[in-house]
Amino acid sequence: MIPILILAAGTSSRMRGGDKLLEEVRGEPLLRLQAQRALRTGYQVYIALGPDSHARAVVLSDLDVTCLTIPEATEGMSGTMRGAVAKLPAAPAFMMLLGDLVALETEDLKRVFKAREDQPDHLIWRGATTGGKPGHPIIFDASLRPEFAKLAGDSGGETLVKPLREQTCLVPFHDDRARLDLDTPEEWAAWRASLAKK
Repeated sequence: MIPILILAAGTSSRMRGGDKLLEEVRGEPLLRLQAQRALRTGYQVYIALGPDSHARAVVLSDLDVTCLTIPEATEGMSGTMRGAVAKLPAAPAFMMLLGDLVALETEDLKRVFKAREDQPDHLIWRGATTGGKPGHPIIFDASLRPEFAKLAGDSGGETLVKPLREQTCLVPFHDDRARLDLDTPEEWAAWRASLAKK
């Protein structure tokens, strides 16, 4: 069974006091909706939370997910990834996605899982925009787990994935959902306004 890891330990520093992972999307806090989308794949779901993420943990409390408290999250994204991957169960691979990608759906996750089945000769499989820009979700082969222990700073996993472009299978989605995150109140307002026009 391949675990799904949702990264949800960020501080929402650009939300000016708000928490983007608790913003309402389709009547649910975004983080809860993300967890539900992941659960519908049938795989185990793990949520990486920071040491002071009580409010986020509350919205997940009745879901069949495993919350991982990551002390290293105070270092930034690399610390979160390093600490969280170390706590995942042994598996042939694992999927990772950001908790703030508002537009991802369960079917998108399933498409990336299917790509791994269809093209097993890669080490990384990841969602991408229509134009081929890499994004999330990302599946990493288990052989890459030791590399996560080396991550540092706030660059996330880019130092890990960039050298492996030739061994990465991109799965283009029909829009920019693989990279669509909303970091400020203005971006949230604009996104909601765009939905209202549809």
